[in-house]
Amino acid sequence: MLQNYTKEFRYNLKLAYPVILGMLGHTFVAFADNIMVGQLGTAELAAVSLGNSFVFIAMSLGIGFSTAITPLVAEADGAGNKTDGKSALKHGLVLCTVLGLSLFGIILLCKPFLYSMKQPPEVVELAIPYLELVAFSLVPLIIFQAFKQFSEGLSQTKYPMYATILANVVNITINYLLIFGSFGFPKLGIVGAAIGTLASRFIMVGYIWFLLKRKEKFQPYVTGFNFKVIERKVINKIISLGFPSALQMFFEVAIFTAAIWLSGVLGKNAQAANQIALNLSSMTFMVGMGLSVAAMVRVGNQKGLQNFKELRRIAESIFFLTLLLEVVFAILFLVGRNWLPTIYLDVDDVMNQADNSEVIIVAAKLLLVAAFFQISDGIQVVVLGALRGLQDVKIPTLITFIAYWLIGFPVSYYFGLFTEFKSTGIWMGLLLGLTASAVMLYIRFHYLTKKLIHK
Repeated sequence: MLQNYTKEFRYNLKLAYPVILGMLGHTFVAFADNIMVGQLGTAELAAVSLGNSFVFIAMSLGIGFSTAITPLVAEADGAGNKTDGKSALKHGLVLCTVLGLSLFGIILLCKPFLYSMKQPPEVVELAIPYLELVAFSLVPLIIFQAFKQFSEGLSQTKYPMYATILANVVNITINYLLIFGSFGFPKLGIVGAAIGTLASRFIMVGYIWFLLKRKEKFQPYVTGFNFKVIERKVINKIISLGFPSALQMFFEVAIFTAAIWLSGVLGKNAQAANQIALNLSSMTFMVGMGLSVAAMVRVGNQKGLQNFKELRRIAESIFFLTLLLEVVFAILFLVGRNWLPTIYLDVDDVMNQADNSEVIIVAAKLLLVAAFFQISDGIQVVVLGALRGLQDVKIPTLITFIAYWLIGFPVSYYFGLFTEFKSTGIWMGLLLGLTASAVMLYIRFHYLTKKLIHK
């Protein structure tokens, strides 16, 4: 019985690991920025956190929207229909470009809000120039996402990974030169980190297009686009899948962003501690994201083949694998919770010793809660991937809204600002929201697949 599920582990991991590494690449850009900027001081670290909080919300909408391309390409691939696969990529590129430019414009319009958010004034002053540059990097990032989701829809998950690895090398190099002014370059502080992010994302788009164009398998899809012919039917199909998927991701990322803002109300040390715990958990979350793509692709293929019994067995094997891996991460967080925060700060800095010590103590408490929500977070994102593979997006969007905003956020708000739990209280709300989401999404998947099998 158990072997029915475990025999799929190898192929699931083969599909998922390049996605995990690619996703970790995105997070590693933030990780590198945080560690390098953390050497400048806690105000700079809090400023990057505040600036990125706006960008992450916009990024979640872009990445969520682009996931609509994967199930359409996977279904076309399962049915052996190249024309539909190419059409999904072409229309996806158009929509992702428009969305990237729109999100950049919206962030620029939102800049004045930074002054009215009760954030520390020195943090806001540092965050504004950083935000402007990183907001523009959303345009190449979301165009890259269209190519990435297309490549994953064809079960070719390694090419986006290569592009992301290159982007990281570029980002870290430019960071080193411009944050600290090494080798005679100007010392730009956190603006140097923003330039590194922007340059690396443009290079990432150019490189993935270059890689796909050179491979014979992709040539029929990625060459000879006629952008003059845009079909309303395909645009509508992508929007009908992409818009709810964007909202699902937005509801989750927005509650984590609300946690950043609530922490800012508690002070810069609480905000810096929150940033550390968030960055560490987002790295382990990428494993769930990778397996979520594997679930979306494999469920999409089985949907194309109309084989629903097999679809359910494969999906459940991915859920089981995710559970096992997330338990391992939970143990790592429990064991390393006092040591992990020290990576982010200069513990020998005598001037900031009191601040740094407080940040480490608060971050260790947050990692205790984060250990438990690893499991809920991994399960909910993978089940969401399987539901996207079934092209079921509307009810899951409602589920994520209820879980995060009607259950999780009120708990975060009350326990964070009105009890002695403070930062830990904010994270208790996150844990509750993620657990509610995982349970309700699994019930939805179980109900749908049962119905399809009986049909």
